[in-house]
Amino acid sequence: MLSLRVALLLLFLAPCLSAAEPAPIRRLLPPAGIALEPAVEADLSARVAALRQRCDQLADQPLLPDAEIFVKAVELALEHREFYKPTDVQLARQQLDLAEERLSQLEQNKSPWRQAQGLVVRGYRSEIDDSAQPYGLEIPADLPAGKPVPLYVWLHGRGDKSTDLHFIQGRLTKAGQIHPQGAIVVHPFGRQCIGFKSAGEVDVLDVVAHVRQQYSIDPQRIVLMGFSMGGAGCWHLGAHYADHWVAMSPGAGFAETAQYTHLQPADYPPSYEQKLWGLYDVPDYVRNLLNLPVIAYSGEEDRQIQAAQVMEKAFASQGEKLTHLLGPGMGHRYHPDTLAEILRRIDTAVQTGLDPHPKQVHLQTRTLRYSQMFWVQALGLGEHWKDARIDAEYDDAGQLTLATQNITALRITLPAAKANGRILIDGQQLMAKRSAQDDLRLALQGDRWVDVSQTKEQPTLAKRPGLQGPIDDIFMEPFLVVLPTGKSHSAEIDAWVQAEVQHLQSRWRALFRGELPMKKDTDITDEDIAQRHLLLFGDPSSNQLIARLQDGLPITFTDDHLTVGQEQFSRGVHLPALIYPNPLNRSKYVVLNSGPTFREDHDRTNSLQNPKLPDWAILDLRQPPSGSAPARIAAAGFFDELWQWKPVSE
Repeated sequence: MLSLRVALLLLFLAPCLSAAEPAPIRRLLPPAGIALEPAVEADLSARVAALRQRCDQLADQPLLPDAEIFVKAVELALEHREFYKPTDVQLARQQLDLAEERLSQLEQNKSPWRQAQGLVVRGYRSEIDDSAQPYGLEIPADLPAGKPVPLYVWLHGRGDKSTDLHFIQGRLTKAGQIHPQGAIVVHPFGRQCIGFKSAGEVDVLDVVAHVRQQYSIDPQRIVLMGFSMGGAGCWHLGAHYADHWVAMSPGAGFAETAQYTHLQPADYPPSYEQKLWGLYDVPDYVRNLLNLPVIAYSGEEDRQIQAAQVMEKAFASQGEKLTHLLGPGMGHRYHPDTLAEILRRIDTAVQTGLDPHPKQVHLQTRTLRYSQMFWVQALGLGEHWKDARIDAEYDDAGQLTLATQNITALRITLPAAKANGRILIDGQQLMAKRSAQDDLRLALQGDRWVDVSQTKEQPTLAKRPGLQGPIDDIFMEPFLVVLPTGKSHSAEIDAWVQAEVQHLQSRWRALFRGELPMKKDTDITDEDIAQRHLLLFGDPSSNQLIARLQDGLPITFTDDHLTVGQEQFSRGVHLPALIYPNPLNRSKYVVLNSGPTFREDHDRTNSLQNPKLPDWAILDLRQPPSGSAPARIAAAGFFDELWQWKPVSE
């Protein structure tokens, strides 16, 4: 079992430590439930262990997650006491029965659930951490045979106790709120309760991709909807990936951080955290929402009407009007007549379908993590976390007209038949050389745009899509935690490392509903370096890989000091937390000494589950880890667009 391997690695660390461990941090999500009778717990644990062995024997079976999700659900419920009433024990037994049934069928190379109709629960393997993640389907019996059908993606509301066990039970027994004719409805888990952000955001995209692989789905007719926390997820997933959806309808929820949480300027966090609000604050991406039909819903008396009101102002700032339908007399729920009207309007968009090459495209972003909209992609920004835009259109004669802001490089992926190379960009005429196979690439050199389509892209050290930070960006893609096997510069550092690794392992399983991928520094292979982002704990004295990389990192370790930029910090009680292109593989990250930077104190509302640290920080370990921070933040800031230090004051 993978969890046993991790436990052994942590046990390996223990003899290296002599300083007192920090006090444990109280877990908020999921809350602890009732204790089971010892005999009941022993019986469930034995069944889980036996089923895990059978899963291991089917490790190469692509459909294994369809069975493994049930084993994982009970395994995590036992580990975190996710039983909230006595009848939950029966749910666990039923799901282990389903695991046994599907494993037996897989052992005979059968998978009848793939043809099932009605309420169906499936699973897929997440590339982020190799965990099995569940999702639910509603498949009508009268779907047209042999014809791709629309897919409606429904994002669920917050459920502190809606862990795998309870989510799966709901998807097996209860239909959702929408029942579109001739369409499949999918319910992503989103890793339960992280606001469909980070790995939960990727879960939604992965679920859609998996459903498209398993069923006949029309890619031009995929709808995004959600309510409450799901409405919030709909707002930001809709804004970040507007070209994925034929229409979207967020209900209630939240759309930004400061106003929703009633923060006053005097109580604002550090400026770098305020900049990071620009990752999920939807008003900063409002122009993306001009690319598709958006139908917002609020109960007339729901306090969460605030989200749509904020977005009404954002739309108005662009000279546009948000369609915002109200449920008369409703609190935090749908009015059935209003929901019917929403679905009617969405069906109109579904019948039209999504144009993959619309004549006009709007891209607005603050980070290259969200760099593309239809046939336009930003490849470089003047400065991250400032408003960046591309407004582009083409005419029937094949001329492109573009207006940009805070953009230094871009790509156009229109077919040559639609864009012949004649370009007007920021008032400058340009004739680009175009072949049928090549994309158009333009770069800003000085104050002039230049066609670089025929120029080979050089592997320079620069922020680019998928390699732009901040620290939390590592958890959007496959990563590997690298544990130290030696002693660090001080016992205080060793104790902190052990505590934070254990905290990360526990939090990843409890909150992110996965299995933390871990290896010792002595076991890292060239394949690991080539395929995964690496998260390293320790310092050059304790972690062999940090020692190997340190000459290529923007930080200097000496016997007494840690030097970052122009500042020095005493070595024994300070550690760096940072994200940087891996010197051994510039297409991947290396991160030092940090898990997800939002912590337990931020779990009280999904609106606070945002990055708390930028590209780098210096941790003062004299302040022990807490539910709000891993240590005292002695200094923190962003790298510039070339991954170089820049003054913190900027």
